[in-house]
Amino acid sequence: MKHLVAIGEALIDFAPQQAGSPIKYTECFLPKVGGAPANVCGAYARLGGRAVMLTQLGKDPFGDKIVEELADSGINVDHISRTDEANTSLAFVALMENGDREFSFYRKPGADMLYQPEQVPENVFRDAYALHFCSVSLGDFPMKEAHKKAIEYASKAGAVISFDPNLRPQLWEDEEKLCTAVKEFLPYSDILKLSDEELFFITGKEQIQDALEDLFDLGISVVLYTKGSHGAEVYTRKASASVPGRDKKAVDTTGAGDGFIGSFLNQLAFDGKSLEDMKQMTSEQWEHYLTFSNVFCGESIQKKGAISSYITREQMQTLLV
Repeated sequence: MKHLVAIGEALIDFAPQQAGSPIKYTECFLPKVGGAPANVCGAYARLGGRAVMLTQLGKDPFGDKIVEELADSGINVDHISRTDEANTSLAFVALMENGDREFSFYRKPGADMLYQPEQVPENVFRDAYALHFCSVSLGDFPMKEAHKKAIEYASKAGAVISFDPNLRPQLWEDEEKLCTAVKEFLPYSDILKLSDEELFFITGKEQIQDALEDLFDLGISVVLYTKGSHGAEVYTRKASASVPGRDKKAVDTTGAGDGFIGSFLNQLAFDGKSLEDMKQMTSEQWEHYLTFSNVFCGESIQKKGAISSYITREQMQTLLV
């Protein structure tokens, strides 16, 4: 199976030891390795795939922790850069009673933001299945240009381009700049993952069906639409499929969406599906992939953390019988 390359932030999520309180009232936090692109690599690797993370960390203990834990999760960390110009990014997270999260970021700047386009290694894209990225690192700093260089190399190598906006408005001066950045990168995408909470902000449409034609016209081939506890849907120009939500109580939703797209990409790579294959796939085929990722996420939200909550392919097989 071909490998996944992800670019963007890897950071420390300080997760609360108790749920139900906002950050200002939380008394104890536990450091967990996170960052959406890193989480996607984690899901891909936990399911037996090879994943390469491209980012930059500070020369500090938190950076050491991230490198060690990503490596222990089976992620290739050989191309992670280190710098003493900034510290590793941190994010404090509070878990509300309904499973939603509150964030406070310490990243002004973070080491990942200073990652330069010339630091992107072209050789990691040889025989890569996909490049995955999110919007957190698309602000006006060097990492944005590094994304463009990675996309250039991935496209040249024939890899699928996967984009999950994963909106974090708290990290932007204003929401208009965030929206502009996301729209700038939409045309680069072959696979777009959208959540129901992001749909209107990005497309201006209340219903996914009303947004599809505009997204397809941008060159996007596959739209993966996740709806939390209400399930997920997938759309191409020729087919669509949906799966209902699973009756699972959420202990921690951190990394759930990342696990969905990571496991989704893993399945496509496992079956050797090219972008042209995806354009021709049937609704039944898409339903198979949605079901797999739905089960995968249903298990992850029952544990705290992101990568540490992802299960293996062997564990998945027992759940899909």
